[in-house]
Amino acid sequence: MCAMIRMTGAEIIVRLLERQGVAVVAGIPGGANLPLYDALSRSPIRHVLARHEQGAGFIAQGMARTTGRPAVCLATSGPGATNLLTAIADAKLDSVPLVCITGQVPRGLLGTDAFQEVDTYGLAMPITKHAWLARSASELLTIIPEAFRLASSGRAGPVLVDVPKDVQQEYAEFDQWPEPGLPELVAGPDIQVLERAAALLDSARRPAMILGGGVIASGASELAVRLAERCAMPTAMTLMGLGAMPAGHPQYLGMLGMHGMRCTNTILHECDLLLAVGMRFDDRATGVASRFCPEAEIIHIDIDASEIGKIKSASVGLATDAAQALEALLGMTRQRPRVGWQHRVRQIRQADAALDELNTDLRTPRGILASLAAQLPEDAIIVTDVGQHQMWTAMHYPFRRPRTLLTSGGLGTMGFGLPTAIGAALAKPDARIVLVTGDGSLQMNLQELATAAEEGANITIVLMDNGSLGLVHQQQDLFFGRRHYASTFRHGVDFCQVARGFGMRAANLHEARDPHAAMSRALCGSGPCLIRARVDASDHVLPMVPPGASNTETIVPQPRMKEEAHVRACA
Repeated sequence: MCAMIRMTGAEIIVRLLERQGVAVVAGIPGGANLPLYDALSRSPIRHVLARHEQGAGFIAQGMARTTGRPAVCLATSGPGATNLLTAIADAKLDSVPLVCITGQVPRGLLGTDAFQEVDTYGLAMPITKHAWLARSASELLTIIPEAFRLASSGRAGPVLVDVPKDVQQEYAEFDQWPEPGLPELVAGPDIQVLERAAALLDSARRPAMILGGGVIASGASELAVRLAERCAMPTAMTLMGLGAMPAGHPQYLGMLGMHGMRCTNTILHECDLLLAVGMRFDDRATGVASRFCPEAEIIHIDIDASEIGKIKSASVGLATDAAQALEALLGMTRQRPRVGWQHRVRQIRQADAALDELNTDLRTPRGILASLAAQLPEDAIIVTDVGQHQMWTAMHYPFRRPRTLLTSGGLGTMGFGLPTAIGAALAKPDARIVLVTGDGSLQMNLQELATAAEEGANITIVLMDNGSLGLVHQQQDLFFGRRHYASTFRHGVDFCQVARGFGMRAANLHEARDPHAAMSRALCGSGPCLIRARVDASDHVLPMVPPGASNTETIVPQPRMKEEAHVRACA
């Protein structure tokens, strides 16, 4: 007969995390989760002390987005839990597997407005796949493995476990450990539905494909490329799908949508068959949905059945794993060169060639990204914040592998970048990790520079500093009569001095005698480093589809605008 095991709730949580293979967690201790931290102090699990709970959530996101496995963040009750909510909501929209464990006031104080009490369970329910309020230490033996199973099964996402302080301190007796929570197997695609999809692909004259983040999540990138080659399908990516097809591939169209190239949106507009894989027809990708791909029959493959037909009606819907569906279609479709369609695609692309001129001037966003692309390996991980720099990166950096772009796509969270880059460095300490950010976004979670320095995170921060909230400034330029209200920072920040104050290396390209050499030196060092590049606030990220317009109504850069921007940057 097995000897009984007797442990506190806090010890049970920590041991179950160990059994799940968790090596690193991020968080901040407080009164309501101190028993958990005391138990964690006796564990081999490494704890990363964030400077804000939102930072802890995004550090966990960086680990999860880089590896594809659930990552863990910890917070105390009340403000600790509410600070975590933005990172949780961000993970929900981008399908990132997180297990968030929060402390809570003791059970006897629930509902009394006790010190640092909020209804964490209620707040978390709309922005998680599931949330639990643990009522006893013994319940944790079921809840924790289930949390990992649910976070990683089907369409991945965040879960939250709220644990009252007295549950953490309570003892439970049990005779064996539960099995670790593993992702559930996904049912294979329906063969008859696959046959209809294959028939549509074979009969199409002008097929095109869009790859979303679900392709990367399922490990289906190579299969998608092979199908594009077999069917001669020009292929666009959503923001979250960048890297699924290597930049430079003959069928590669880059990102579609609001800041996609005009030729990409035009080609999709002309297709007669659209294969949409692992994407959800987000408004930033489609523009006005009713006018998106108006002549196309749609085959929609997504692991989440609720996405099929939600925004665009599909002729064929496959609620299944992208890899399984694409592998099956490879064996069911005929190889077609589609010479006429490929010729038309080249014509459309050639018409936009002038909009994609090479730029190596480090006083411009294009030049900064070109320099990074020339110096970084293919497997470098690029993290962005949210703003103009994010769109410039998505448009102009040549992503060639999956999981090499980490960005906030659905929620669009400024402040995402720095802690996410730290998390990526923790998950892959030998990788080259570069954060491309703006001065607005960096200041949202600036305190995490301390975490980066403390952990010795191997990240390079490339700061495009334009003294403004760039996308807001741009929309005020274009749509609000150039009335720049509350979008310009009246007092500048010496970001290099700030970084050095946190113990990091820093380089200011604006002051360097040779900016290219200064950037190369900064990129070659180890540990955290900040590179500050001054860019002009009047440089617009174009092309751009105006809000409320269709993807064919594109604002494109004019030659005179580009020359004026260059003159301003040189002044």
